[in-house]
Amino acid sequence: MTDTRIVKNEAESRYEAWVGENLAGFANFSIRGDVAVFPHTEVDPAFAGRGLASAIIAFAMDDVKDEYAVWATCPFVKAWIDKHPEAGVRVAV
Repeated sequence: MTDTRIVKNEAESRYEAWVGENLAGFANFSIRGDVAVFPHTEVDPAFAGRGLASAIIAFAMDDVKDEYAVWATCPFVKAWIDKHPEAGVRVAV
């Protein structure tokens, strides 16, 4: 089985899912003061159906939740936050 890893790529301002040596998906973000903005999440169709988008967002939310509120302009991120209140994400208003 191929290794999957989720990483924060500061240089590209995104969280990435890698399957082996292939970039399988990502979620863009930017920091505006005390708010982390998530405008877009994308998974390569070749890797669809593996839960990678959810894994990326879970990793990202865990990474930012203690320092930032989250403004989810990406519908997938918003839905993930709504579905996982246990994650403790503060939503920016």
